[in-house]
Amino acid sequence: VGTQLEAGLGARMAVHKALLMCLGLPLFLFSAAHGQSHAPPGCSPDLNPLYYNLCDRSEAWGIVLEAVAGAGIITAFVLTIILVASLPFVQDTKKRSLLGTQVFFLLGTLGLFCLVFACVVKPDFSTCASRRFLFGVLFAICFSCLVAHVFALNFLVRKNHGPRGWVTFTVALLLSLVEVIINTEWLIITLVRGGGGEAGPPGNGSAGGASASPCAIANMDFVMALIYVMLLLLCAFTGAWPALCGRFKRWRKHGVFVLLTTATSIAIWVAWIVMYTYGNRQHHSPSWDDPTLAIALAANAWVFVLFYVIPEVSQVTKASPEQSYQGDLYPTRGVGYEAILKEQKGQSMFVENKAFSMDEPASGKRPVSPYSGYNGQLLTSVYQPTEMTLMHKAPSEGAYDVILPRATANSQVMGSANSTLRAEDIYAAQSLQEATLPKEGKNSQVFRNPYVWD
Repeated sequence: VGTQLEAGLGARMAVHKALLMCLGLPLFLFSAAHGQSHAPPGCSPDLNPLYYNLCDRSEAWGIVLEAVAGAGIITAFVLTIILVASLPFVQDTKKRSLLGTQVFFLLGTLGLFCLVFACVVKPDFSTCASRRFLFGVLFAICFSCLVAHVFALNFLVRKNHGPRGWVTFTVALLLSLVEVIINTEWLIITLVRGGGGEAGPPGNGSAGGASASPCAIANMDFVMALIYVMLLLLCAFTGAWPALCGRFKRWRKHGVFVLLTTATSIAIWVAWIVMYTYGNRQHHSPSWDDPTLAIALAANAWVFVLFYVIPEVSQVTKASPEQSYQGDLYPTRGVGYEAILKEQKGQSMFVENKAFSMDEPASGKRPVSPYSGYNGQLLTSVYQPTEMTLMHKAPSEGAYDVILPRATANSQVMGSANSTLRAEDIYAAQSLQEATLPKEGKNSQVFRNPYVWD
């Protein structure tokens, strides 16, 4: 009897298990299908719920910030390429020394745009750790570059000579490394403390989980960890004011760029800190903690691009006033094919003009008048008739009352551009005359010009 009862109970239990399995399978499939149908509009049912904010059309803040951050990433990347590619065209060595710091600033701005996605995505261990560490480090990089730029501007605006480029870059790098050390130590201490069994303080409203999670941190603690970043921002703002009062005015506009950027950043930081630590809690909407951080990142990054990066890129290739003045003094100097052609053309024109003004046709190609050498002065070299000439002359011709000078080789000297008879020409003529007279003979009759005095 006992054996039959046990067999009956076993059969009943097997029947009940079969019924439960048959009823439970449809319920499980229905619940799974019902859970998949709860994906927000715009998101795929197979998408991880961690990324719902990136595609949820019912809460458009994630999509808007995603678009703004994506446009910022493209803009910052293009500006970085432009700034690096303009290095060979920078004529001012003082501006060239600041390019390393400005490229470092652009990399920090690019990181801020990328960090927006970590604040849009729902919090987990990796996103919360990146927020806590990179939020302060990336802002420290940007504000450190502004402090280093202000440091160089205060020298340039007074002496027109600033520190070397590697000095400015080293200042920015060391100031940003301080925040790296602070955030690393703070992150390690809080995680170790949470893992030791102490319950961490309540985190922001969108974060939950174990006490050792980086999300388990109060909003006030997150803000207090950024005190050093706020100090850098304040130093950049106060240091930009003296750069507006220097003697060299061309550097003042760079101080205006820094001042406008830091002033707008201060306004953004005041707004998001008040909202993050006080406003959301007062309105009982802790779910807006993540959008507050994302909006602060995107807004401040665009301020960096619009008020600082774009104006600096537009000014980097402009020549200094000293170089412009030298270009006015020496217009044909420079590098390039056009400048070389211009210089050669100027030299050839000078040679042609000189040849045109100095070269004259030879005297043998034009008739020379025998009177061309007479300039109203007494001449010692006159015409002397030879013996053969006197023999062929008839006696009826009479004496030579007036003897006209004969065109000789010396007439070319007289008919030249210099009408004054030179002393060496006179001496040569007299020597020739004295050498010719003995050969004429003693009986030759010599006629002299009566107007010539011995």
